[in-house]
Amino acid sequence: MRQNEIWDAETAQRYDTPGQGMFAPEVLEPAVERLAALAGDGRALEFAIGTGRVAVPLAERGVPVTGIELSPAMLDRLRAKVDEATLPVIVGDMATATAPGEYTLVYLVYNTISNLLTQAEQVACFRNAARHLTPGGRFVIELWVPELRKLPPGQQAMVWCSEPGYIGLDTYDVLRQHVVSHHFTFDEGRQARLSRSPHRYIWPSELDLMAQLAGFELESRHGDWAGADFTADTRSHVSVYRIPRDR
Repeated sequence: MRQNEIWDAETAQRYDTPGQGMFAPEVLEPAVERLAALAGDGRALEFAIGTGRVAVPLAERGVPVTGIELSPAMLDRLRAKVDEATLPVIVGDMATATAPGEYTLVYLVYNTISNLLTQAEQVACFRNAARHLTPGGRFVIELWVPELRKLPPGQQAMVWCSEPGYIGLDTYDVLRQHVVSHHFTFDEGRQARLSRSPHRYIWPSELDLMAQLAGFELESRHGDWAGADFTADTRSHVSVYRIPRDR
């Protein structure tokens, strides 16, 4: 499963759920509020900008936003909302593509760094963020915490969500730190729809080491965008890394 095959036109269309899911105000507004504060008076760059879930409202807040996006289908959905002059996007991979100028903020939301399937690519993503930032600039990552403690001994699969019309199932390859997320959607009939996406999971400590290799320092880590404490039971985190001003 290649990324450009996963994020096709059909997936891009299903991705946008205005007012619901990831687009629900209680999910989206705290993220936009925090990112706007971190950007300050500078410019922001979003890696894997997608359909503009975060970038569009952030730009509407007055933050100049540029994006990098690999999927033409996702970019087409974004272009239906805003034009290139309002929100410029470079087509390419977030680990290697470069955007013109410098930024006070680079951000990568909703587990997307795990779409890079090797440690080397993930380190390259940190280094790519660093090369775009001004001294003192920040790189923000939203990422889930691997839930291996919930994986039954001797088994490779775990159901992480079960609700009417949907089951989410992850299968793990612990040797390569790979997980494939399986999404089953169904109605009252006999047929179900399956979509899958591969990821490389990253422990917070490994993420911090990647940041150090790229010249970052960990500034803060919280359990959500609103600043909840990060604990041993937190399922995801928002980590803010900063480039020293004297680099």
